Amino acid sequence: MACQIPPINFGMVEEDLYRCGMPSPLNFPFLEKLQLRCVICMLPDELPQHFQTWLDDQGAKCVHLGESMQTRSPWKSVPEDVILEGLNILLDPGSYPVAVMCSLGRHQTGTLIGCLRKLQGWNLASILEEYRRYAGSKHRQLNEQFIELFDVDLVDIPGMPPKFLSASSVSVA
Repeated sequence: MACQIPPINFGMVEEDLYRCGMPSPLNFPFLEKLQLRCVICMLPDELPQHFQTWLDDQGAKCVHLGESMQTRSPWKSVPEDVILEGLNILLDPGSYPVAVMCSLGRHQTGTLIGCLRKLQGWNLASILEEYRRYAGSKHRQLNEQFIELFDVDLVDIPGMPPKFLSASSVSVA
């Protein structure tokens, strides 16, 4: 039996929705148990070949949103169009089970999940506490400000959103 080692900063966001840092081959047996259908990768770099091969073997779709970010910089937040595209995937029940990941599962992943939490109607203090729990002492005020100012009215809510969203206070289009 293979060891079950989760990737760095792994966490369950909602049922069948996970977050983590970029996995190594040691993490693949753990991730296989999740039976992922989709992975949202927010790395500005090219995906590691071993990870791309593993995704292909699993039949999981990989949406590489990080390519448009071009560089990693603590002075730039995730572009709004990248967040909106990520939220569109997270609002599609056909994408589940899904994992959101970036290099360490902190900043880009945390920003996307923070905006999802805002869409769910969470209060800002709870959203930022969750962001900081994963970012630790490396939390970025720029990302926190982005989450705070994110306009949820820009998000198109589908007629059949995931269960965790339909139970919140969001009005469905």
